[in-house]
Amino acid sequence: MKIVILGGDGFCGWATSLYLSTRGHDIIIVDNLSRRDIDNELGVSSLTPISFPQERIAAWKEVSNNEIKFHNIDVAREYDSLLALLKKYEPDAVVHFAEQRAAPYSMRTPKAKRYTVDNNTNATHNLLCAIVESKLDIHLVHLGTMGVYGYGKFENTPIPEGYLKVQVPQPDGPALEREIMYPADPGSVYHMTKTLDALLFYFYNKNDKLRVTDLHQGIVWGTTTDETGRDERLINRFDYDGDYGTVLNRFLMQAAIGFPLTVHGQGGQKRAFIHIRDSARCIELALQNPPQKGDRVQIFNQMTETHRVGELAEMVSKATGVPIQKLENPRNEMERNELNVMNENFLRIGLKPIKLDEGLAAEVTDIARKYAYRVDRSKILATSRWRS
Repeated sequence: MKIVILGGDGFCGWATSLYLSTRGHDIIIVDNLSRRDIDNELGVSSLTPISFPQERIAAWKEVSNNEIKFHNIDVAREYDSLLALLKKYEPDAVVHFAEQRAAPYSMRTPKAKRYTVDNNTNATHNLLCAIVESKLDIHLVHLGTMGVYGYGKFENTPIPEGYLKVQVPQPDGPALEREIMYPADPGSVYHMTKTLDALLFYFYNKNDKLRVTDLHQGIVWGTTTDETGRDERLINRFDYDGDYGTVLNRFLMQAAIGFPLTVHGQGGQKRAFIHIRDSARCIELALQNPPQKGDRVQIFNQMTETHRVGELAEMVSKATGVPIQKLENPRNEMERNELNVMNENFLRIGLKPIKLDEGLAAEVTDIARKYAYRVDRSKILATSRWRS
């Protein structure tokens, strides 16, 4: 397949680009390097020293003999360039990672809130418009988030994959059975943009018959894949700061440098997780199993397991001897929630989940120890607050 990957320089995008390139696909990365710009804004950098895109791509050609093309385009603002690129390459699929991805950053300041909405919503809408205008039959695969469902109590009720069966009361006669999109309940500006994405997909699928797969992904942990491990210049980014660091990676990094494991609130928050290798594999499975023309938006829950934040901290603390420090929760969220997520679609089409184990956790800790000299301890604590 010929695949355009929007946001291919980012954490999930880079790992996915190399994974798909290894499997013989023709990969074109589009990225405006905004994630690197945000590092400069925050005064922090990836724990791992990531190379410039041109160096990364040259290194990949050297070790794999596979060529990846790169175009610096701001998808949210440079519509004509995006459209021209689609017409030039006529891709079979577009994988859409090109969104500001951190909930804490999206709540950091009014400027960050506005940027997140402007960038994420415009990027998605520009892409949909460009696909329609190109008149190409492109399969759009979008990386969404489990956060569109929210993190209410749920009382252990299974969360279906995107659609909910309901009964609609009728004034004269029995209730009608319908399937509707699962009610959105975003907990941050970032999550809100993903719910707006879902409505955009719904409309363009209904109106223009676009083929769309929306992947509601859990929290990604891990950093290394078979491909990124082939050369130091291919290493993936490892975010550890309070805005962009994901919770398990942060715990493992903190343990590696002897920094108390920071749990916000009592740690009763239950979240869905997926390893970076499974994230790339899920993208491949979605590409191999596209919806047919005229099918509704295909929605998969892209996760492999659920854990409570406090239980993860206890596991890491027990293994490493590093203590836990409970801090005030900067988020506006429940202290404890249930989360029973259905993920039968990926299991049905071939996903063999990687579950959290000591070996993979040790791999992350080893990376953190190797680059511990790059840690800025002043950036570890979460400072972005949900309430003004």
